[in-house]
Amino acid sequence: MSDNANPSPDSSADHRVAWVDLEHFRVTDYNPGSLPARATWYVVCELLFASALPLPSSWKCALLRCFGAQIGNGVVIKPRVRIKFPWQLRIGDHTWIGEGSWIDNLAMVDVGSHVCISQGTYFCTGSHDHRKQNFDLLTAPITVGDGAWVAARTTLLGGVSVGPNALVAAASMVHKDVPAGVIVGGNPAVVIRDRQKPASDS
Repeated sequence: MSDNANPSPDSSADHRVAWVDLEHFRVTDYNPGSLPARATWYVVCELLFASALPLPSSWKCALLRCFGAQIGNGVVIKPRVRIKFPWQLRIGDHTWIGEGSWIDNLAMVDVGSHVCISQGTYFCTGSHDHRKQNFDLLTAPITVGDGAWVAARTTLLGGVSVGPNALVAAASMVHKDVPAGVIVGGNPAVVIRDRQKPASDS
């Protein structure tokens, strides 16, 4: 039999003890903004922005701008969209954010123009260093280029960049950069094929 089938007593005991010490968890290189700003945004988000009511997108964009977000023209934000920190968000012109999406932007999230973010998409800019006993917080930005489509129930992990005109298939897990003009899908997401340029309606 292999050694793995019969672990030594010391090895077995080691696995019964937690390898991380969450009591001494550390936050490194992370600035979420002032406490008053965070508290005020939390109330506004819960009462208005993340509501299931179909409030006009123009109102939601105005609220985001009041809290420091850079929002372009013609942006559409559907109900139940949740944004962690507006002051760490940039969105270009004529971009859509689908219902139930969560932009968990502990770091900057930069979404280009004419981008479609479909329902239930999750932007995960935070993680933890499992190699450190203190389970240090790690944050990294996310970028989505012009003309991209991130389909429903997709998760984008911190540090990734979705290239211009790329298409991320539904329910994908994106853990590395997506080249421009390709279709990716799966968990983890891999390149499926090139994306064809849509025909002009004119």
